[in-house]
Amino acid sequence: MYELDSPDFETVLAGCAAKVGALLDRLLDERVRDGEIARPAGLLAAMRHGVLNGGKRLRPFLVMESAALFDVDPADALTIAAALECVHCYSLIHDDLPAMDDDDLRRGQPTVHKAFDEATAILAGDALLTYAFDLLATGESRIPAAARLELVAGLARAAGIGGMAGGQALDLAAEKSQPDEAGIITLQAMKTGALIRYACEAGAIAGGAEIADRERLAEFGSAIGLAFQLADDLLDLSADAVTMGKATGKDAAAGKATLAALHGADWAKRQLFGLVEQAQALLEPYGERAFMLRAAAAFVADRRR
Repeated sequence: MYELDSPDFETVLAGCAAKVGALLDRLLDERVRDGEIARPAGLLAAMRHGVLNGGKRLRPFLVMESAALFDVDPADALTIAAALECVHCYSLIHDDLPAMDDDDLRRGQPTVHKAFDEATAILAGDALLTYAFDLLATGESRIPAAARLELVAGLARAAGIGGMAGGQALDLAAEKSQPDEAGIITLQAMKTGALIRYACEAGAIAGGAEIADRERLAEFGSAIGLAFQLADDLLDLSADAVTMGKATGKDAAAGKATLAALHGADWAKRQLFGLVEQAQALLEPYGERAFMLRAAAAFVADRRR
């Protein structure tokens, strides 16, 4: 059996979430930055609602832990983590819109378009997406300019047409024409896996790691990204809305094809087992320094919400 997350892992994960949340709280304040004209109060409130509403901050955690393997300054890694979380939260705000997944609840609270309105939710997502690249490109940092450029390009591709946004487009198309197994894997690798893969590789990029290390961390991210989606599909089939903090059973109701629905829950659980073992094996060269990343792989597969 794969190694389950330890109590220490939950503590470290929560500590990282608190640090990321505190930084985002400071970044999303009323103070106008150089080059800005004003920060409209209503838009800022919607952005804060979509970002400062809890969550485990798994993607930022993966950035922080992967960066630690390559001795990146924690403050620099935290900025990268916050930028990635802005992109992730923008995607949730837009995914919840009536034209997309049409959800009223996110993390136990009204979604942004419900708490405000649809137009404000669209603008909040737009502003968070662009702010992410602002954070990567500006500010004091010991990360070399060339590495920053790679971080910007990598996040753009993970979030764009060949990554998350493209995956959402495939997901919408899948409601009308169900993809085969290969199509489902591609869709999920783009919609969910691309940002997780980036989170794991970002630390290696920031630390100026060798190509082999970058590829190893990216492969680790791909494995846990697929595991994350399989676990999510299983939760959608079995968990209730109170436990999840959002609506469940929607994929089945919409007729969406998932690997769990295609092959059954038992098959999906076996795949989770294999993916976690694969992910943890990839981290063997880093020894005990990668303990928290190994625990993260187990956590992804064994999570309850």
